[in-house]
Amino acid sequence: MFVDKVTVKVQAGNGGNGIVSFRHEKFVEKGGPDGGDGGNGGDVVFKASNNQDTLATFRYKKLLKAENGENGSKRRKHGKSGEDTIIEVPSGTLVTNVDGEILADLVNNGESAVVAMGGKGGFGNAHFTSSTRQAPRIAEKGEQGDRLEIILELKLIADIGLIGLPNAGKSTLLAQCSNARPEIADYPFTTLKPNLGVVDLNENTSLLIADIPGLIEGASQGKGLGDEFLRHIERTSILIHVIDIYNEDIAKVYQVITNELARFSDTLAVKPQIIALNKAEGLDEELKQHQLNQLKKVLPKTVKPLFISAVSGLGVKELLKTAFNLVQSERQKLLQEHEEELPIIRFVEPDTNWYVTKHEDEVVVTGGKIERFARRTDFSNPAGVQRLRDIMRKMGVIKEIEKKQIEPGTIIQIGEPKIGELEY
Repeated sequence: MFVDKVTVKVQAGNGGNGIVSFRHEKFVEKGGPDGGDGGNGGDVVFKASNNQDTLATFRYKKLLKAENGENGSKRRKHGKSGEDTIIEVPSGTLVTNVDGEILADLVNNGESAVVAMGGKGGFGNAHFTSSTRQAPRIAEKGEQGDRLEIILELKLIADIGLIGLPNAGKSTLLAQCSNARPEIADYPFTTLKPNLGVVDLNENTSLLIADIPGLIEGASQGKGLGDEFLRHIERTSILIHVIDIYNEDIAKVYQVITNELARFSDTLAVKPQIIALNKAEGLDEELKQHQLNQLKKVLPKTVKPLFISAVSGLGVKELLKTAFNLVQSERQKLLQEHEEELPIIRFVEPDTNWYVTKHEDEVVVTGGKIERFARRTDFSNPAGVQRLRDIMRKMGVIKEIEKKQIEPGTIIQIGEPKIGELEY
């Protein structure tokens, strides 16, 4: 079954906890702290693979987890880090979160991206020894790994996309010029999934062509089948618009498809097109010219339609030659655009920033760094809580709280939603 869009949950591994431990060995004086650090949690990694061609694997596998890190142990033994979970997806898979933010765009075979990062392991008490703190009873908890819901969307990678109304002859054209063998019949919507075909122009040159189900008016809003697969031609360099030359209103046919592309995405609206007037082998010249004149009324002046027959092969070689030249031209433009692109500079708030907000019965402290320390604090351990207070004092958080004239006994909440709380 061809599946090209799924929603799954990913869960990176949690970091292991550090431990509080002291050496208790016979004949060893002043053993000292020896609590080891926890191991890091595993990442969830997505990797593009040409061995995959559908997202069907994820229809029933809705949770993808990485391994947790193990806790530290005595004798300064570091906990084992969790194994990464590497998930293969078809080349051309786009990974986004539920808000539409792109997390990874895995176009080429072998490309990989970390979608969910594992939590860092917590430090054991051996980590906190110093000349003034020789017997620390502090150990950190491991951080929680990322947890998020993501959308996997497959967009086939091809040089050329075939578009047109149902029964225009797209599948026949694909079978005529490539090694693909799509289903062909004399009724609409015989193509129920995208088909790919490789066209060998010579020993060193080939083109990859994608044929999607026929489009109808309203396809971009969900009518017919085409709206499910329009995404597959967004990555193509050019489009070949196949039109049945026997259509009564050939100009309207062209406009219907062009309008649906524009409604679906701005990318498709401006993608270069070659118009292929199919089934032209049995038509007399006078009728050919009449249809051509009607079509030219709505065509851009730079577009020159070609007469072809997908069944007999009439004009197919010329069509492929024209398509190859246009593909090469588009690739060159793309390279130039990438060379001329300026880097996008985004403002990223410093991790050290923090904010204190006063409410009626509590104070809320937020900020990346301070929240991270709070997550690693064992609030059931008085020594760990005191360490968090010391960190807040060094960062200036306590001073800011004092400026707000907070009454003793007021609760200080760390993070929103709450990670932990202290009493002022």
